[in-house]
Amino acid sequence: MDFTFTEEQQAAAEAARAVFAGVAPDGVPSPSLVPGAVADDFDRALWAKLADADLLSLLLDPSYGGSGLDPIALCLVLHESAKVLARVPLLESSAAAVTVQAHGGEELKAELLARVGRGEVVLTVAAHGRTGHDPAELAVSATREDDGTWVLDGVQTAVPWAHNADFVVVPGVVESGVVADGSAHAAALTDGRVVLAIVPRVHDGLVLAEQVSTAGERLAELRLESVRIAARNVIDAEGAWERLRELLAAGTCALALGLGEGVLAMTSEYAGKREQFGFPIASFQAVAVQAADRFIDLRAMEATLWQAAWRISSGAGGALPAAGDVAVAKIWASEGVRRVVQTAQHLHGGFGADVDYPLHRYHAWAKHLELSLGPAAAHEEALGDLLAAHPLA
Repeated sequence: MDFTFTEEQQAAAEAARAVFAGVAPDGVPSPSLVPGAVADDFDRALWAKLADADLLSLLLDPSYGGSGLDPIALCLVLHESAKVLARVPLLESSAAAVTVQAHGGEELKAELLARVGRGEVVLTVAAHGRTGHDPAELAVSATREDDGTWVLDGVQTAVPWAHNADFVVVPGVVESGVVADGSAHAAALTDGRVVLAIVPRVHDGLVLAEQVSTAGERLAELRLESVRIAARNVIDAEGAWERLRELLAAGTCALALGLGEGVLAMTSEYAGKREQFGFPIASFQAVAVQAADRFIDLRAMEATLWQAAWRISSGAGGALPAAGDVAVAKIWASEGVRRVVQTAQHLHGGFGADVDYPLHRYHAWAKHLELSLGPAAAHEEALGDLLAAHPLA
């Protein structure tokens, strides 16, 4: 077996390191010092640099100006971005674009993909459902009218970068009618299909309500009231939403790994300089053991991330569907990144809470990543369901 990355994947990671080298994690106000969002927009200057380095078109085909690489390459770039807390919708826009490329109509692809790769159009995804804990596709109903137009109704919470993206990809469950439930009420019938609507940010019936993440980033509650979307802007392909959700989850794991490695490096540097009783605290056994435990967490996060990314990229079979590997990776990412930042705060002492030192920012971002797309418990439940449906021999 060969576990090394390809030359193209390594080149993408090297380009990312060059772009992110000048990014300061404390380039915006501390979330501890502002009542709302730390900024109204994402880092547009950095977004332009990513476009110039062809990192916004990694997964796109050459016919759309892209590099034709796979999700592993995207995860390598995301891994580097998280080390500096890069404030860009790289995961959401890239994942949405490759979904349009794989399942969208020719007209939609021609309209969006090349412009996304150049950074001219930004996409995001509504993936957290009504509350952040229920399936996102069940939070929105999609009904198709006789003329082919789709009508969307529902609410999605915590949509990242929604106030600044040009389009939001919204999953919705297809309603095929209503049925009486034995009372004065009626319940909607669904056929289980999920469609993906590419909804313009400014659209009749769409309302964005202000929300703020634990990291101080601007989110939105997206409300859809009889939003009408033309058929050309709706993806009605089996498995499209599942694959998009898996890619978002794997990308979130890559962000957690990069953040965790950055925090452990920061902690190692601090512990090597901070002295107690005339010795660096890194020389104390209790400190070394805690740091070693977090190193093990990171290596487990790394192994499960690349297993999941490989399954998504290659389509290779296994004892469980790729969703099983994604669930395992997200369990490790959620639990591991939480332990890493907690240990870092402990070993830094009061210095870790100083708002002039960036560690508290990493802690806030880690909490957001831990819960994004579901905490570890939700993915443990999903993994249990998969094991029940696919008994291992």
